[in-house]
Amino acid sequence: MRIKQILVAVILCAAEMVVRAAGPTPARPTRLGVRGGEFTLNGQPEFLLGFSYYGALGAHHDAVRKDLDDAQRLGFNWLRVWATWNAFGGDISAVGTNGTAREPFLGRLKWLVAECDRRGLVVDVTLTRGETLRSFAAHQQAVETLLAALQTHCNWFLDLANEHDVRDARFVSDAELTRLRDLVRRRDPARRVTASFGGHDLTPDEVREALLTVGLDFLAPHRPRTAPSPRETEAQTWMLRSAMQKLGRTAPILYQEPFRRGYTRWEPQTEDFLNDLRGAIAGGAAGWCFHNGQQGDTADKQPRRSFDLRKRRLFDQLDAVEQRVVQQAAIECAGGRKTP
Repeated sequence: MRIKQILVAVILCAAEMVVRAAGPTPARPTRLGVRGGEFTLNGQPEFLLGFSYYGALGAHHDAVRKDLDDAQRLGFNWLRVWATWNAFGGDISAVGTNGTAREPFLGRLKWLVAECDRRGLVVDVTLTRGETLRSFAAHQQAVETLLAALQTHCNWFLDLANEHDVRDARFVSDAELTRLRDLVRRRDPARRVTASFGGHDLTPDEVREALLTVGLDFLAPHRPRTAPSPRETEAQTWMLRSAMQKLGRTAPILYQEPFRRGYTRWEPQTEDFLNDLRGAIAGGAAGWCFHNGQQGDTADKQPRRSFDLRKRRLFDQLDAVEQRVVQQAAIECAGGRKTP
């Protein structure tokens, strides 16, 4: 009997050594989906609780891993990174001015999406017209580049054009958006896409154009950044849902870029962030983002938070107010979510 036990132990030890030599067992791929007015992860309804992580392609891998560890511990399940980010003298764009691959940053984006896929996290990959992509041709090529580079992962979606309706260098017409949306359908039919709106609440006409004309998978409005804003989010969400109901087309509402600290003289407090989140949940939104960025009233714009991650990781740059927000946000989601 003793000999048999020893043999079993030897076999189990040998098997464990083989597994270790082969490397870690691949985690189940993370698949983002859309079902009516909500998002799904691997087929199950999921409220997306995210955070701005714009400058991630400039961060060291170890710092990113620590940030992702903290984010997951706190209950966050998605993040927003820009593929066209150039700030504080550091161009970390994953695509060049003609829209083609720009290394090492496209490789870093691929690594980030893969790392998040392994962890069960969703990635919002955002493009913007302007300093990097100055023409439709470059913009079109950038979409092609990202689709080719990230096609094996199903945990990311594409914001075709950040705040596309703002009448400055960011502006992308509905006609151009429609062509970009059609391009994604041809190259990667299952890829989820949006195009964000900047700084205002959407009209029924804008909802119709976004969902029926352009064919976006969900709405990503960037609401006004004023002190009354948190109290208005629930009502605005209901208005969007009502507009969609009249169109006969239901889609998720993602609050991708709300107000943040350091933006204007109004410095939102912990309750402002949490009230905004509560309003989004109560109104039936499908996701909300903890937005953060540079401090506008300091000479060096410190802390820069997600806008500059080259030297300090995000969760080490958050102030006391923001630390309380990230500690509480997932609790609010668990306690207050209503199914659309």
